[in-house]
Amino acid sequence: MTNVFNFDFLPSSSVAVISISIILLFGFLATRLTKLIKLPDVTAYILTGILLGQYVFNVVPMTFVRSTDFLPDLALSFIAFSTGEFFKIDALRKGGIKVIISSIIESSLVAILIYSLARFIFHLSMPFSLVLSSLAIATAPASIMMTIRTTGAKGEFVENLLQTIALDDVLALLVYSIAVEICRTTNQTVTIDIIRVITPIITNLIAIAVGAFFGLVLKTFIQEKSSNDNRLIIAIAIIIGYCGLCTVFDVSPLLGCMAMATVYINISENDRLFKQLNYFTPPILLLFFVRSGLNFNIGSLFETSNPLGSQPLLLISITYFIIRIIGKYSGSYIGSKITGKTDIICKYLGLALFPQAGVVIGLAALGARVIGGIQGEALNTIIVTSSIMYEIVGPICAKLALQLSGSYSNKLEDITNVNEYDEQGKHKSSLELLIERINQIQEDLPKHDINEDEKAYEEAIEEMEYYYSRRRKR
Repeated sequence: MTNVFNFDFLPSSSVAVISISIILLFGFLATRLTKLIKLPDVTAYILTGILLGQYVFNVVPMTFVRSTDFLPDLALSFIAFSTGEFFKIDALRKGGIKVIISSIIESSLVAILIYSLARFIFHLSMPFSLVLSSLAIATAPASIMMTIRTTGAKGEFVENLLQTIALDDVLALLVYSIAVEICRTTNQTVTIDIIRVITPIITNLIAIAVGAFFGLVLKTFIQEKSSNDNRLIIAIAIIIGYCGLCTVFDVSPLLGCMAMATVYINISENDRLFKQLNYFTPPILLLFFVRSGLNFNIGSLFETSNPLGSQPLLLISITYFIIRIIGKYSGSYIGSKITGKTDIICKYLGLALFPQAGVVIGLAALGARVIGGIQGEALNTIIVTSSIMYEIVGPICAKLALQLSGSYSNKLEDITNVNEYDEQGKHKSSLELLIERINQIQEDLPKHDINEDEKAYEEAIEEMEYYYSRRRKR
């Protein structure tokens, strides 16, 4: 399709700047529409990319897509860093071993089911099936974190959920690294060389060690007295610097950024930096998700003759979507039962693990780059298509799991703990109980962190009030 806007007469730098502006603007406008039907922002971003891409309105030129190969790595770095916040030693000590064993069981079952589907049902190549099964392990931390924040959920179930998500992504990257290394060759009958399996594991272990070192560097540069501006500048510089180092050696920054955040949160015991980054990263993630949709070819979903065989990609995507849900729920249930977790965790943890976007889309983009050609495009199409479905169903299931597990409630009596009887043993009136509950909620609200400028301003006001009060007394 011909470009709606012809940017050929503009220099490449102008095209890039205008494209970024168009993507940000239309991505934002799309979220206004999707919110009306209760869909998450990620879905709006991907759909925006599809509409702006070369197969629909062709608004954003493909030169922009080719010149922004770094975006998946950059977005993965920030997503992984935010996930590393939940690897706190105190929380891991409570049930870390159980969570690890449960996650391994759940991830193994998902990978086996998806591999069997791809290899023996759809007769896809062994390397491609390995890559697809490794991607199925990953869970979307961003969607679930957004659901947790909006509901205010907390407790044992939420702690288990966050640790499981982080471990799923760690396991996904390890298996993915091995699968991609095998898939680098175009020969589908290649035998698996033990060196090819061990090399990515060693590489990722080195990446974790380097990431942990960068976490120490981050803590060294960021002090308690550091201003919010300096704190943000230092963190972004170090995260991007580590990401750049990983791209030099063709290594995913995911595990290393997790390690960096884990070291930082456990040494500093301060989550203020993570909250600041939550305000910085939305434009980067928007650009990344929209860019993921720019290459999406809707027509390829229905073609019966494609690079993967005679089965349409839409059928593969839908089947992948269903089988992964079955694997996630059953694997989580079995793993939780074996490790002796509570019935609530056994029943509802798998329900919260359905969302899949962010990490998996980033890994799919990297995998498509490694595989290359029409097979790489097919991989990206399958993952983006299923991710749209997961982003419609996933957040709803995650919210349902949090509600059924009792992790949050909208009732005042559930989110507060007040004594319903006074000192004389008489039952308090409804009005008295309401006032006490409201006061308790106000006390539990986070206190405003006043910076130096605000302190100076308040002190100046107090001095002026004191000065004028003395003058009035005279």
